[in-house]
Amino acid sequence: MKICSICHKISGTDEDHLDCKEKKRIELENQDFKQKIPEKLDMAKNANDLNVDIRAILDHMTKEKKKK
Repeated sequence: MKICSICHKISGTDEDHLDCKEKKRIELENQDFKQKIPEKLDMAKNANDLNVDIRAILDHMTKEKKKK
């Protein structure tokens, strides 16, 4: 038996709880995702870097929006 280093409760095994490990992993992924969002938004602002298909869809959507 050992104390879980994440939740600081008693663990039945000699390792941290699996749930605690998974929760920690998900939290780290979320932080990484949040850091990448501004990069993705910057790519969307620069239309020259987008694929032709995506640029055509965006142009079509803006034309429809202007008609309304």
